Amino acid sequence: MKNVTITRPDDLARWLRLKAAQDDRSVSRCIAELLERMPRREEEYQEVMKSYLAMKPRKIEWPDGRKPKREELYDWPGLR
Repeated sequence: MKNVTITRPDDLARWLRLKAAQDDRSVSRCIAELLERMPRREEEYQEVMKSYLAMKPRKIEWPDGRKPKREELYDWPGLR
């Protein structure tokens, strides 16, 4: 096992100490677990991206055989 020294802003250090205490872990353990997850997340991302890029394109069938106008595509009630 290797030791690593990191420098972090005071506010981040304070937050990290509180978070570690809430989870009943040391700051070192919190950081180690975060770093241990990174390779797995990268591998998962690569697998998902590979699967997505392997998908064949599909043709979009528009209602009534016409393509919607730009205004119709972006006229969502949540955007007003």
